[in-house]
Amino acid sequence: MQTIEYNIQDENGIHARPAGIIVSTAKKYKSAITIRISGTEKTADAKKLFAVMGMGVTKGDRLQITAEGEDAGEALMKLEAEMRSAGL
Repeated sequence: MQTIEYNIQDENGIHARPAGIIVSTAKKYKSAITIRISGTEKTADAKKLFAVMGMGVTKGDRLQITAEGEDAGEALMKLEAEMRSAGL
């Protein structure tokens, strides 16, 4: 299992467009990928759009993204790159 932390910078947090980017990226990998808002019990399967959108991630939230599986490291690197590219 591998984990990265990511601070949300977007004024709108994670809404439909960035949630779609996260989900489409996560679905490319075999690993199980989970997102959790640090300091809370809010978690979501990164491969499920409504779960990611339903977390209510806002600007300033710190996310812990965990991947477990054979391609976990690659999945986390790509997710982080896509989130940065999207301005999250």
